Amino acid sequence: MALRAAYALNEDDFRKGWHNGTAMSHALADRYRCPEEFVHCELDGPLSTESGYFRFGHDAICYGRTSSGYRTPDADALRYDARRDLDTTGSTLVLPFNPDKIIDNLRLERYAWQAKPSEWTWRQRFLRDAYYLLRPYVGAGIRGYLKRVYANGWRSVAFPRWPVDTTVEQFIEALLLASMKAKGVDRMPFIWFWPRGATGSVIMTHDIEDLAGYDFCRDLMDIDEAHGIRASFQLVPEGRYKTTDDLLQEIRNRGLEVNIQDLNHDGYLFADRQEFLHRAVKINRYGKIYGSKGFRAAVLYRNVDWYDALDFSYDMSVPNVAHLDPQKGGCCTVMPYFVKDILEIPVTTTQDYMLFHLLREYSLDLWKTQADIILRKHGIVSFLVHPDYVIEERARKIYRELLGWLRELAAREHLWLALPGEVDAWWRARSSMRLVNRGGSWRIEGAGADHAVIAFANDAGDHIEYEIGSKMQGLDGHDSTSAPGMVK
Repeated sequence: MALRAAYALNEDDFRKGWHNGTAMSHALADRYRCPEEFVHCELDGPLSTESGYFRFGHDAICYGRTSSGYRTPDADALRYDARRDLDTTGSTLVLPFNPDKIIDNLRLERYAWQAKPSEWTWRQRFLRDAYYLLRPYVGAGIRGYLKRVYANGWRSVAFPRWPVDTTVEQFIEALLLASMKAKGVDRMPFIWFWPRGATGSVIMTHDIEDLAGYDFCRDLMDIDEAHGIRASFQLVPEGRYKTTDDLLQEIRNRGLEVNIQDLNHDGYLFADRQEFLHRAVKINRYGKIYGSKGFRAAVLYRNVDWYDALDFSYDMSVPNVAHLDPQKGGCCTVMPYFVKDILEIPVTTTQDYMLFHLLREYSLDLWKTQADIILRKHGIVSFLVHPDYVIEERARKIYRELLGWLRELAAREHLWLALPGEVDAWWRARSSMRLVNRGGSWRIEGAGADHAVIAFANDAGDHIEYEIGSKMQGLDGHDSTSAPGMVK
């Protein structure tokens, strides 16, 4: 399997290359897998020394350095619109910022005000220790109350935008549109985001927290199977329960995935660099024992700068919007993205625990709203549902309704119901594909190209519309022919 590293240009290379007119936005080209000539840009001058928030168009809130305008330290302050400073030199788009850095700042949470576990104060550590000490003796309802107190005021947080933030998508599409207008083209070919022309993707993941959830795993697998849904199961290797070879084998025999969840779920995986490295050795060993390619950290604590110590193909620890999580922030995208050689598959919907016990909602309304926003950007609707929290009948009923609705939605919208490992394999294959012009026709080259579809980004005036090719394969592997599909 070919690996790739998604690194933003460093500022010196960026400035040098862009003034020579030879550079391009790597993030933009990686996103679309399009020919390089469509996304050439230049930087218009030296960038500010300080970073801050600014706008790019009406909706996209960005964070980083610019060469013009002003930046604010608060996301909810009056923000300068950097789009007014776009210019063209011939057919080249001239920008007042480095787009790769702006996208990195969002996806890697460089803007976030919330301290990482390694930056906790003594008071935060004390409260964390007290919570985990008492956790085994209190029910989900009391834990939910304590977390509601902790999360008080979350609805007033301006950024990332609740309930789903698509800033990266909005920024990239606006940038692409500006680039196309600069070049005088109204149509750009690219490799479509998902295999066989699927308009979006859906994955189901299950984190097993405690013994009760572990004991409920087989029942949950039966429920999933009855609705034709496959899922990944993330297991805690140490401390919470003893994982048997029988359960691991049953998960695999059913065509499902086994992944690693943290080491012991104590909330301190990322609290200290040296301790993390020590634990990472154990985590990697369990990954090999379990045959796991995926990882998720407990409580969605995360520090992507330390990912190089993890020997996994993909991670699922970064929320799209983290207003309800202990570690705030969010990656502001509904698409997978690379953090060096690890593919990050973000959690794009609200966890079941947060929905039932924090928001106290027992309906599909929020999940449906989130799925609608995600699929408008053709992203991945990723669910995190714990066996521990769907044992009681009221929650189980909602979960069954969710599965039934997902099956109907997938059929109606031509979605790809996938396992996380399948998404990882596809995204890696797509990242190595090339769109080339052979004899006047566009053609996709590279391993896995037989599952890829050529699409077009069209200038629709003030926004981009996508056109998926007329010839596509159904998700069952059979060919089907339809008229070209126009999707916004």
